[in-house]
Amino acid sequence: MSAAVVRRSLAILALVALAALIPLLGPPAALRGTGEAAAPGVGGIALLRAVLFAAVCVPAGELFVTWLARRVPGAPLEDAPRSWAPAAAGAGFVAALGLASVVATGNLVPRSLSDMDIGGLYETRDGMLALLEVNAFVVAGLCALSRRPATQAWPLAAVAVAEALRAHPTTEQSPLIGSGLTLVHVTCAALWAGGLLYVLRTLLRWRNTSPGEGIALLGLYARVAAVLLAVITATGVCSTLRRMPPGTVLDQLTATAYGRTLLAKVLLVVVVAALALWARHRLRRAAAPLTAHSPARAEVVVLGVVVAVSAVLTALPVPIRW
Repeated sequence: MSAAVVRRSLAILALVALAALIPLLGPPAALRGTGEAAAPGVGGIALLRAVLFAAVCVPAGELFVTWLARRVPGAPLEDAPRSWAPAAAGAGFVAALGLASVVATGNLVPRSLSDMDIGGLYETRDGMLALLEVNAFVVAGLCALSRRPATQAWPLAAVAVAEALRAHPTTEQSPLIGSGLTLVHVTCAALWAGGLLYVLRTLLRWRNTSPGEGIALLGLYARVAAVLLAVITATGVCSTLRRMPPGTVLDQLTATAYGRTLLAKVLLVVVVAALALWARHRLRRAAAPLTAHSPARAEVVVLGVVVAVSAVLTALPVPIRW
């Protein structure tokens, strides 16, 4: 094994460890000094939700970039990177099963099988949504292994819808509006993060045989990603104002755990946007356009952190509408 491969493997392991530490350690840090109480096992729940989000991003990005690659003249579509979708579906299934077990225990951390009321999942809205996600990942895995992997889009969409509905219970004011905003936000974020990961894997695959097509693919992705970022920003602002009235936003961004985590997410997205602009500048004006690969790699790492922070956000107490 070459030194480069060893370094790359160690870097990946370090990033995975960092991504796991953020959901585990993030909630206690965000809650410190706010006077708010966290749900039992909030760190573990945030970690499971981070895995679930990543399990949606990876296959969604592959489908999205495969669709984009068909629009690049001369692209060697048959020479695509190996799909990570089956592994992602397996990870998503385990995460969804863990989250379903929490719901089956009355939103408590189960200590034994006897604590869980599996049958009760069919009697509650949250239980039905949890089961939907478990089954959707099973179907997604089977689709990924089939001759028509594009059919993964349907079970992945089901997971996104379930997450959007779960985030806005019926007791909330105008829950369908909130769910709609969340659905669009999650979908665009999955395409953005997962798409960039697969574009970089494709560039690495084509760098010796089809570098021109790889650059064209990155440029096409960059144009679509700009639109995705605009939609993510718009839906994020609207969702924030629904949960934090304009007059309380500044106070809650520093005084509540949800606000602090949201502020951290916003700052990370600003960093991602800056890296994306840097990569686009290199792509257009640099003598060697493939140098855009460096800021794009940094961008996908920060996007991974954004996914982890987003998972923490879902596990924290919802801010009070003052």
